[in-house]
Amino acid sequence: MTEIVVKSEISGTVFRMRAAIGDRVQEGDELLILESMKMEIPVAAPRAGLVATLLVKEGQSIAEGQALAILVA
Repeated sequence: MTEIVVKSEISGTVFRMRAAIGDRVQEGDELLILESMKMEIPVAAPRAGLVATLLVKEGQSIAEGQALAILVA
């Protein structure tokens, strides 16, 4: 199995979780939504796979480059 680490491209706050551990996702599916400067930015799955770990929770502040989730393909 290949692990895919999904990282944030911006700093902000986790606004809403869209995926849960154990969910099967397709490339482009929303995993979560970040809020930065009053804008909502979706974070999508870069590949199809299984959500193995979620490393953040709603309301959490995150930094640019921070790991958000791990998918296995």
